[in-house]
Amino acid sequence: MCGIMGYVGDRPISKDVILDGLKALEYRGYDSAGIAIINQGKFWTEKRAGKLEVLVSKIDPKAPQRGTALGHTRWATHGGVTDENAHPHFDCQRRIAVIHNGIIENYSEIKAELLAEGHKFRSETDTEVLAHLFEKLYMGNLEEAVRTGLKRLKGAYAIGVISIDSPDEIVVAKTASPLVIGLGKEENFLASGIPALLPHTKQMIFLRDQEMAVIRKDSIKICDFCGKELEQKPELIQWDPITTQKMGFKHFMLKEINEQPLAVANTLQGCIDLNAGGVRLEGIKFNKKQLENLKNITMIACGTAYHAAWTAKYLWQRHLNLPIGVEVASEFRYSSPYLSKETLVIAISQSGETADTLAGVKLAKDRGAPVLAITNSPGSAISREADQTFYTQAGPEIGVASTKCFLAQLTALGLFELYLGQHRGTLDAKTIREKCQTLLTLPTALEKVLALDSKIQEIAGQFYTKRDFLFFGRDILCPIAFEGALKLKEISYIHAEAYAAGEMKHGPIALVDENMPVVFLVTKNSVYEKIFSNMEEIKARKGIIIAITDEVNSDIERVSNHIIELPKTDPLLTPMLFSVPVQLLAYHIGVLRGTDVDQPRNLAKSVTVE
Repeated sequence: MCGIMGYVGDRPISKDVILDGLKALEYRGYDSAGIAIINQGKFWTEKRAGKLEVLVSKIDPKAPQRGTALGHTRWATHGGVTDENAHPHFDCQRRIAVIHNGIIENYSEIKAELLAEGHKFRSETDTEVLAHLFEKLYMGNLEEAVRTGLKRLKGAYAIGVISIDSPDEIVVAKTASPLVIGLGKEENFLASGIPALLPHTKQMIFLRDQEMAVIRKDSIKICDFCGKELEQKPELIQWDPITTQKMGFKHFMLKEINEQPLAVANTLQGCIDLNAGGVRLEGIKFNKKQLENLKNITMIACGTAYHAAWTAKYLWQRHLNLPIGVEVASEFRYSSPYLSKETLVIAISQSGETADTLAGVKLAKDRGAPVLAITNSPGSAISREADQTFYTQAGPEIGVASTKCFLAQLTALGLFELYLGQHRGTLDAKTIREKCQTLLTLPTALEKVLALDSKIQEIAGQFYTKRDFLFFGRDILCPIAFEGALKLKEISYIHAEAYAAGEMKHGPIALVDENMPVVFLVTKNSVYEKIFSNMEEIKARKGIIIAITDEVNSDIERVSNHIIELPKTDPLLTPMLFSVPVQLLAYHIGVLRGTDVDQPRNLAKSVTVE
């Protein structure tokens, strides 16, 4: 989950390259940050608890600018948030520096051995054992010391290692954590995510598990953990560096909420052929017989991506005539899941690196189940493990709380539903054509919802001091209610809970009084009468009702304290349109409460450890 940045080359401002890269990666972790540069035969370093701006403010203006460098921004796992626990970490002689993303599961065993041999530790982290282990194994060749040390490690890791004895190289390795090499001219880069590299290069190599590399300014050598050299062609990343900037918006989150029409349009582009009357997913190569023989579908995901999968389940069960399951990826492996060659497993992950989802993919592959990945990140671990990958086209998402990637995931799942119905024959040509036309109207419909921002901001201004919220939805809007509560928790730190509205009388109604804001998601497209009855029950108990609805009538006006009116639309688009108001409500409440909406406390963008 931490951010890693490295540089080797002759730029006179290598320090700034590292710090700018860390800024682009701070969404991965922001408990502390550090930098180390090899300059004139010794290390210069600075490490500070707190966000990156704290580190930057403490750097001596006379600090060296040039040299091979590593930087790190941390999401704490082992050890508290202190200067000492910030990366990079050093060996006893301060000749080797290490940065690390992941967890070394057997670090305590290795640490005990090293302590017994006289090594002195300065931190509480699992990472520091790597520096001392490589020191112990170093015999004049840093690559060999790292390779030998890797054989001792258990867990997930992406590491970067530099030494003042070989100042012109960075040795890197990875297992189950992301690591990207950026290729420049007489310079090369290392990062844990694409955004940090985009200002410098679009040519990138994504290391695979159990691979390491020696990075020099004029060469890249990739090999496996046994030393066998490997060939990897670089990939051209089409993302525009400008998408990693705020472009006049106060926060990345607000920018990315407003980018949702574009993210949806880009995801739809090239996937619908109205002349042929169907969906064309050129990157998906399942054969017709394989799809016809499916007996069930299981979707696995975490957090917001789980809500996207859950939404798809409600929509898909109307048309696909298959049992469809949705599993929280962190529990999937432990639930004895039914998997076979006739089970399609769909793994959804914005980053493509989510540790629990990746583990679920590997289990599915071991059981012979075909796997489709839906991700926004080219070259990611999940996309490499899956049989097929559907890439959403949301572009970089910097805000920790996912918004535009969620809408892009819902769009991709809508397209894949039509693709399955088309190839399995459960949707006729007329229906597919109509639904394709409906999907193409989504970007415009989202623009109309975004125009309600001032109304939503006004409502936020009346409720941002509340300590608790309830969210209720039914059928296709039940998962969106859960997403709304999650966003509010993430961004504002308000205790927010969501329930299927039919469960209201089974417990949560006990929380309702004249101080409780209750957000109802109400659509005329689904079980309107049922959820309106739930609203009446909350009104009778003096709850404060905020209705987000595409059906404003005298009854809704009578029971609601506040109404956010959405345009009427097809059921296929209903969850997408209702997602935007709950995102904006969370955003504005968070801003009014003074929280850091782009980097909420204790969270990281990509959860790459269990």
